[in-house]
Amino acid sequence: MDTPRRIGPYHLITRLDPVGPGTPPVPQRRFVARSADGDRTVLISSPLETADPGRFLVEADAARRLLGPWVSPVSELSPPSAAPWYASPYLPALPLPVALAVHGGRLPERTVRALGAALAETLAGAHATGITHAGLSPAAVLLAGDGPRLACFGAARAAAPDGVRRTGLPGLDPGCLAPEQASGGRPRPPGDLYALGAVLAYAATGHTVPDRAELPQSLRSLIAHCLTRDPAERPTAAEVLHSLSPSSSAPASPVPGSAASLLAPGWLPGRVVAAVAHQSAKVLAAELRIPLPPRTS
Repeated sequence: MDTPRRIGPYHLITRLDPVGPGTPPVPQRRFVARSADGDRTVLISSPLETADPGRFLVEADAARRLLGPWVSPVSELSPPSAAPWYASPYLPALPLPVALAVHGGRLPERTVRALGAALAETLAGAHATGITHAGLSPAAVLLAGDGPRLACFGAARAAAPDGVRRTGLPGLDPGCLAPEQASGGRPRPPGDLYALGAVLAYAATGHTVPDRAELPQSLRSLIAHCLTRDPAERPTAAEVLHSLSPSSSAPASPVPGSAASLLAPGWLPGRVVAAVAHQSAKVLAAELRIPLPPRTS
């Protein structure tokens, strides 16, 4: 499919995700884009051809309820009569699969722990408000210099009513789909914890279904706990955050908020930091070439 030159009122600058044979699955088409008046740079997302555009918009709108420092927020939705899209403020960041490719393989344990804590903190907040993301995957995670961001909110949704079967989403890595969801169960928070385990396994090994021996020893038990088939045996997001916090001997806080302590300078490998900076420079240069509308006297 040809890349459009604009989506809604935004001129497209570059794709966020690589495409082509051998590239990991992506849940949406995502671009860095600039408004015609030059005022706003955004990350704009539109559904895949195989997705339900109506559901995409409903669930993106529901994601406005998600708050927190590690969320890429939905700031704008397409009008009802237009082709569907939503926008988030642009922040220089790489999708997790791109970060692994840039780094040349598995990420350092320090990075994996910080990533897991931030995602667990975000999921704990979402679950407390009745939201299940149900689309967490490597591509849904963006790595920025100051911390990760959870995106892809065409996937977030409130708990589905009984009887609604959702066995996956277009572009979702099958390794991130909890067994109960794959068999037709409704999305629930334990499914997000399964996906979190798969994402951490991916960051630590390069794939979502690793052999136990491939995982860092200090994270092996936690990731395996998330990936257990019985949803009742999985930890909560708050328990994962507590396990990953620097002082795991301290009492678990009922209000998660310790991920920031793991995100000090150096949490990202140097090659990833350089690639994020390169993306930022590329976007700035492209912005200068976007023609602005003629001024009226």
